[in-house]
Amino acid sequence: MKLIREGLNDKEFWGENEIKIPTYNIETTLKNTKETPKWIHFGGGNIFRGFIARLQDELLEKGLDNVGIIAAETFDFDIIDKIYKPYDNLVLSVGLRANGETKKQVLASICEAVKASTREENDFERLKKAFQNPSLQMASFTITEKGYALKDSKGNYFKAVLEDFEKGPTKANHAMCITAALLLERFNAGQYPVAIVSMDNCSHNGEKLKASVLDVADKWLEKGFVNQAFIDYISNESRVSFPWSMIDKITPRPAKEIEENLINHGLEEISPVITKKGTFIAPFVNAEIPEYLVIEDNFPNGRPRLEEAGVYFSDRDTVNKSETMKVTTCLNPLHTALAVYGCLLGYDSIAKEMKDNELKKLVEKIGYDEGIKVVVDPKIINPRNFIDEVINERLPNPFIPDSPARIATDTSQKVAIRFGETMKAYIKSPILDVNALQFIPLAIAGWFRYLLGADDGLKPFKISDDPMLSDLQEGLKEIKIGNKDSYKGQLKPFLANKIIFGLDLVEAGLSEKIELMFLELIEGSGAVRKTLVKYLD
Repeated sequence: MKLIREGLNDKEFWGENEIKIPTYNIETTLKNTKETPKWIHFGGGNIFRGFIARLQDELLEKGLDNVGIIAAETFDFDIIDKIYKPYDNLVLSVGLRANGETKKQVLASICEAVKASTREENDFERLKKAFQNPSLQMASFTITEKGYALKDSKGNYFKAVLEDFEKGPTKANHAMCITAALLLERFNAGQYPVAIVSMDNCSHNGEKLKASVLDVADKWLEKGFVNQAFIDYISNESRVSFPWSMIDKITPRPAKEIEENLINHGLEEISPVITKKGTFIAPFVNAEIPEYLVIEDNFPNGRPRLEEAGVYFSDRDTVNKSETMKVTTCLNPLHTALAVYGCLLGYDSIAKEMKDNELKKLVEKIGYDEGIKVVVDPKIINPRNFIDEVINERLPNPFIPDSPARIATDTSQKVAIRFGETMKAYIKSPILDVNALQFIPLAIAGWFRYLLGADDGLKPFKISDDPMLSDLQEGLKEIKIGNKDSYKGQLKPFLANKIIFGLDLVEAGLSEKIELMFLELIEGSGAVRKTLVKYLD
């Protein structure tokens, strides 16, 4: 059986294999989406396919909506050609419980899939038409933190962004320039209201999205591509809003065990592919069951009734507290600490790391001892209960095949939020001492040790992709494991870099502690374990 719309007609097959399929009229949903689009989502990866698309699917099942989502990929166009179109945009969602049980269902809420690039004329024309339609309520994003960045670590605009500034809206290709160009289409069509919603896993995501779009628009204003009225339009929250959100659901790369299980149940052509850009993705998405999405309720043109699918809608302050709780304290910092030390100690899964005495203690210390002290209770989600679930249920789930290497991707883009925000909170606190921090510095020192590209037994490993990797490796290249004299302060420029950490760690008084820990970590073979034992036993 193939995962295509025609295959859904064989209800007996899906029923026998305990895979839930849509009961709503898919053809009608496709027609409605084409004629009156309400929701476009930028970023076609697993968090969208396995979580966000399922929310709309639930509304369709309950008869609370009759329109699907248009998926627009901004980076890896092979995803559209190899994972969306061959499967009629269907997704096989596989929820993984800690006891090994699975919850399988086919999602049909993604009604169109396009490439978000002006170089793809037909696809971009479709996006323009959707943005020109008064029916459009929102455009949402899961393009990762780096998708919003217009500048490099030195504060210089990326070359591709500078080209978009010069060529203007009709030739835009960077995700933020594409967004600004499509908003210009909506402005010219009638200045219709719309919500532009970041659902990415980063602090103040709506603020970052708005700042980047406005930066692009301001440059186009200087060059005469747009007028001041357009700037006023996207600056007016009653016309174009940029709600903040907090999202949380672990959606790891496709698992071999799940692939084999689906094949054994008679599903064909279900195996993952690796795109030209290195994305490992499959027609199915395996993910944990727990999920959270909190969104600022600011939608000037209305919105889907996503609260009926479990989404929390609240004010900006509550979203910010929820996001701060998760991203800076209760989950993401723990993930990053496990990622770098997991690679150093040879682990291939986060769940296996949670059986390691020192690593489990490390995340407990970062979460319970250091992070939780600066968390403000968002009220809608209890922080202590949240971190309990993370440490006792989610991270140890052996059926979530999440790897340290995947989590270690783009760490330079994450540490400012995952560790920097807590450090800044300590500095601002009248009762807390930032120099009392012990385990966040240990995680940061571990990241620099990870960047040397050799595990605790001195065996080389591949460092995960990171936009700053070449700069980091160049700065650390003279450091030799086993030769502490080779360290001559190479960490200091990075530790002082506010773009990386969100604050100057030298100025904060933490650099010396991190450097001393780093020196312990590079003493030689076995030094990583020895250092962890020293600080955690």
